[in-house]
This record gives sequence, C-alpha cells and structure tokens, in this order.
Amino acid sequence: MNDTAPVRALVIGEDAFEFHRFGAKYPLLRAFLVADGIALDGTTDRAALADLAGYDVVVDYLTDPTMTDAEREGLLGFVRDGGGYVGIHCAADHETFADQPADHFEELVGGAFVDHPEPCDLDVRVVDADHPITEGVDPAFTIHDEPYEVRWDESVRVLARMAHPELGDLPVAWTKPYGDGSVFYCSLGHTNAAFAHPAVQRLLTRGIRWAADT
Repeated sequence: MNDTAPVRALVIGEDAFEFHRFGAKYPLLRAFLVADGIALDGTTDRAALADLAGYDVVVDYLTDPTMTDAEREGLLGFVRDGGGYVGIHCAADHETFADQPADHFEELVGGAFVDHPEPCDLDVRVVDADHPITEGVDPAFTIHDEPYEVRWDESVRVLARMAHPELGDLPVAWTKPYGDGSVFYCSLGHTNAAFAHPAVQRLLTRGIRWAADT
C-alpha cells in the first residue's frame, strides 16, 4: 500500500438523523483525511452514486440506505468492478429500513447493525496487526463512542474488536472482498470524540487507502 499515492474519494451522508448529521461530521473527517493527502468530494446527493467514474473509493456515512435502482447498482457495480468501499458506523444500519433490499447492503458491508446501548468508554484492541490497515495503530486503546452490536459474516477478516460489559466481545473493524473490489468497515464514528481519536483517524485513513488499492 502506497501511503502517498493520490486517492480520490466520494464521501456521502445525510442530515436527517440527529447524531449522524453529515454537515456536522464531514468537516471532522475532511480535516484529517485531506491532511493525509486524500482528495474528497462530500455530498448528501445520492444521485452521485449512479456515476462514480473518476473515484477510487466511496466512503459511506449514510444511516438510511434508500436509493433508486440506478444509485444502488451504481454503488454495487462500482465496487464489484474493482472500486473501494469504506463504511463508517451507521453504514451497517440498513436493517432498520425494511422496505429496501437490505440484503444487498449486508453482502456489501459484510455485516449489519442489530442494536446499540448508550455511548460509553470502549476498550478496543487490534487483533490482526499484520494487515496494512492496522499498521501503526495502537494495539489497545480506549475511546468514548456508541457501541454497535452487529452480526457479521464469517468470511470477513476482523482487524479490531471491543469489549463491552453488556454486549461482550464484538468486532469493530473488518475487511472483505466484494467482486473485484475491496471493503473496509469500522463501527466506530458516532461521537465527535471518535473522529478526533488518533487510532480511529489512522484506521480510517489507512482503510481508505487500502480500499482504493494504492
């Protein structure tokens, strides 16, 4: 993985959900990703997904995955054909919207949101230090964030896990292939404190570069 190669990313979110408002979160993401040399376009317009030519990776911070057929196939086809996909936190929350073909997104992400308790201090540990994404990430760190209870496909490669007094031991970061493309998912990213944490910033910048295949 080339840490200095140019990467062009589309970052997509929405403002309908109080704690996942793209207008509040995007500046936090943009600050450390641009500092790493990643070129970003941020949008709440899902029509951008219908034509992803010119991008290396899509960074998904959508809570509601409602899309037109053209938008959904634009995203899935982009990744199947070798593009990168990075899902952050609420990108796994597709099961909440049962009128959508959520199975497509669960296959893409590699798992799905089940439930969450209140934000708290989470003890996170890297369990796969040999992956390029986890290189340079603290092997164990504590972060204040909303813990996601998730289900995940056994085929994913889990990179980091958390310990929670109610939920037990659960993955918070993993990778998987999707067609010819590469997928990285990180369940951290609900609070501003999460995006300010050096370990999360490192995971996301390296995850985007890895998914973009640079």
